[in-house]
Amino acid sequence: MPTLTAIILSGFVAYAVGWYSGRIEGSFALLLLLATAVSGVYWLAEQLVFLPRRRAAVLQLDADHAKRWDDLKSQGITAKEDDAAFQRSREELLRQPWWMDWTAGLFPVIAAVFFLRSFLFEPFKIPSGSMIPTLHVGDLILVNKFHYGIRLPVIHYRVTSGTPVKRGDVMVFRYPPKPSMDYIKRVAGVPGDKIAYLNKVLTINGQPVSKVAIPEFFDADNMRYSKQFEENMPIGSTPTEMSELRLQRVLNDDKAPNFVSGIDDFAFKENCTYSVEGLECTVPAGHYFMLGDNRDNSLDSRYWGFVPDKNIVGKAFFVWMNFSNPSRIGRFD
Repeated sequence: MPTLTAIILSGFVAYAVGWYSGRIEGSFALLLLLATAVSGVYWLAEQLVFLPRRRAAVLQLDADHAKRWDDLKSQGITAKEDDAAFQRSREELLRQPWWMDWTAGLFPVIAAVFFLRSFLFEPFKIPSGSMIPTLHVGDLILVNKFHYGIRLPVIHYRVTSGTPVKRGDVMVFRYPPKPSMDYIKRVAGVPGDKIAYLNKVLTINGQPVSKVAIPEFFDADNMRYSKQFEENMPIGSTPTEMSELRLQRVLNDDKAPNFVSGIDDFAFKENCTYSVEGLECTVPAGHYFMLGDNRDNSLDSRYWGFVPDKNIVGKAFFVWMNFSNPSRIGRFD
């Protein structure tokens, strides 16, 4: 068992090193699942086999010690022995070996992390400014993994329905051109929507989204001001829900062109029409149209297409830390 355990642990280390060095395309979800499964097997083996064996060995040691003491008393020897060596022997027999300590001993912690991360909340770090002013570079956020329905880790199969995706939700999803990467954007279109983004104005099903100028936003990282607006995004699909609005802030750059350049090939690209003014798209069934709040500095659905439902990771809702600006901590929409 020590040799087998050393090989298994070496395999985990090799996977992590290969992933970190870029030699392989790793998956933390897969790594955590395998770690949970392997440590769980060792934990069961410890509870059902190895720990009972060690306890039986201690009981046998106690019995042998008692028998020896009885033999000494029968010979008239009544002086009490030094029990230090005996106690060390008992502790040695009960002690968990290193290979069990690094597997079964870690199982409760690994299992708790696996459950929390896979089914409840997952932490992410914002690496770029595409969601400014809502999210800043360096924000450490929490994502609700069960809001849109619980999905099995690694295979991403949804087992519960959850809450329907609504316009205006800030969603984390697996990047369609490269699903091993996680992206974060705001939902602008749900299935069936006719989306237009022309001359920097968002229109949903023929209705322009109201856009009111507010004081400029100062980006401390780039040391520049950007024009800032408040949008009132209709959140649902029915007439009643369309009347419910979600207030959100967006940025625009007057110097950026209206047309979209560097467009990738993507599924349902025929649903979109591009022009010098921007684009118009019809969102296909089971897909979503995503936009960054930093509208002229965001690589989003305008460039790489729609996000399928199977790529959803969860709904972002809370900044739990930004080490450069702790005042960022709090909920966001």
